[in-house]
Amino acid sequence: MVWQYTVQGTEIKPEICLRQQQSTAINQVVLKLNNPAIADNDEVIVIISGRLRPYNQDYLPANSAHWFLELYQRNPTNFCHHIAGFFLLIIFNKIDGTVRVINDHVGSIPCYIDQRDSKVLRISDNMPALQPAMAGAPLNPQAVFNYVFFHCIPSPVSIYQGISKLEPGVIASIDNSGNLQQQCYYQPAFTSSADTTDQLMQRCRELISEAVRRNTTSDCAAFLSGGLDSSTVAGMLAKHSQNSGQKAKTYSIGFEAKGYDETEYALLTARHFDTEHNVHYLQPDEIARHFTEVAGYFNEPFGNSSAMAAFICAKTAKADGIKVLLAGDGGDEIFAGNERYVKQQVFERYGALPAPLQTLLNLGLNNSLVDKLPLLKKGASYLRQAKVPLPDRLDSYNFVNRFDLNQMFSPQLLQQVDAGQPAQQKRERYHACRSDDSIDKMMYLDWKFTLADNDFVKVNQMCQLAGVEVRFPLIEKELVDFSCTVPASVKAPGQKLRDFYKNSFRGFLPDATLTKSKHGFGLPFGVWMKQRPDLQHIAMNALQSFKQRHILQSAFIEQVIDTYEKGHSGYYGELVWIIVVMELWLQQHGANPGVTDAT
Repeated sequence: MVWQYTVQGTEIKPEICLRQQQSTAINQVVLKLNNPAIADNDEVIVIISGRLRPYNQDYLPANSAHWFLELYQRNPTNFCHHIAGFFLLIIFNKIDGTVRVINDHVGSIPCYIDQRDSKVLRISDNMPALQPAMAGAPLNPQAVFNYVFFHCIPSPVSIYQGISKLEPGVIASIDNSGNLQQQCYYQPAFTSSADTTDQLMQRCRELISEAVRRNTTSDCAAFLSGGLDSSTVAGMLAKHSQNSGQKAKTYSIGFEAKGYDETEYALLTARHFDTEHNVHYLQPDEIARHFTEVAGYFNEPFGNSSAMAAFICAKTAKADGIKVLLAGDGGDEIFAGNERYVKQQVFERYGALPAPLQTLLNLGLNNSLVDKLPLLKKGASYLRQAKVPLPDRLDSYNFVNRFDLNQMFSPQLLQQVDAGQPAQQKRERYHACRSDDSIDKMMYLDWKFTLADNDFVKVNQMCQLAGVEVRFPLIEKELVDFSCTVPASVKAPGQKLRDFYKNSFRGFLPDATLTKSKHGFGLPFGVWMKQRPDLQHIAMNALQSFKQRHILQSAFIEQVIDTYEKGHSGYYGELVWIIVVMELWLQQHGANPGVTDAT
């Protein structure tokens, strides 16, 4: 059985088709990847989408597939330890027809595996490339439910039945009968370094400087929100640009809405590093103009409300001739920068108490009388939250956990889903972490659910829509590996969020940046929708159309609208946003009127 392959289409968007004539379950493999690098010999074909390089070395100027093929010939079983970068790697065996698909350590590039046709295996790094095979595909009810829980659709399920996604840092093996097995290859041990804290801080600065240098080009700029990570990337870009006789460029999005704008911090950083800084103030009419386009561009329904800001910021940079943008995503998730990491330590103290003391606290605080006494009410609330184990406690305020599911979702949908699957997915990831520290476990959890399933999707696809490439220097593999050697007690001692990182860059970053509260490219959609008739019109029409899909109860949607209009523009504005975005996406992708009608 010998397979042969052909390449059709453009160089940027080719279709790689592998065929064989003998009778097997699968006799054709179709690969649709963005601008792939290809190399082959008599036994295997190597296809790479994205940017792959040797570990601890720079990105290669030439075809990385040729380099990897040589590595694979020398080391066909242990090659993952020798590669780094942000990539999707496919190894096709010409002799037996088996396919191995490997993504990078944090799953920065999506991979869709379409197994609906028993004779044809389709693999792509973007969902639209699977057209027309995708036309009329039934929606996956579980994915729809998961979207409401996560505001995105985490791997391994996709919005369509029969199409799965790779989880981060895995090797997926598919034989010529279509059997798929996944093995996690990137599961680092959180082993503390013997170096002093000063030595670790110096190493941190060196690795980040090197990571930014590796990702810098002559036509690049940096996103700059004014926070720790974007400021660090902007500062390092400025340093390396100055060495090459250029001035670094930075881009920010501003909001003319109280509580959302932090361009003053971005400007402070820009002045500190003398960058050529550009600020674009996002206007509500821009949201209305691009709302439908942005919602429909994603591979799947995607409800992160900061997507619009990322798109407009990238679009502004593109208009100035920028081809590559450096982003600060990932720093929080490897150096303990999210507030929930330290907040949860307060609740973890309860679990560390002796059992008799826990029992005594339960007797004293866990009763209806205490809830009526203001001084003890907070103690009772603390106890209730502390008794919920991690990671479930992180979702205490999730919409799905705040409402009665039977009043929220249609009975047709609930009959087809496992309502406990999202929580179970998170538990499995959390407990798979090779550390006993809850901060390490939460960060490891976030590598998947915050980065791979959310932030990377948002920034990658919005930059793609704007026509620029985005790179993530702070989550390069060497940096992630290094972060696992810094003890959680050093990264965030006590309640000092991001302490190790801040001390590492004290003297490099402005003092005001080191002491500012966390923010980001938020979007005041809930506020604007109350002020703008055009946004109200789009949203209300979408909400009424969504009722016909039998996903959420019509009465629940009316309750959301009513509560939002009465003043809860933040919490309920976010719920309105995720519903509206899903409806706009479903409309643009020709989904059946009701999710239950297609199953």
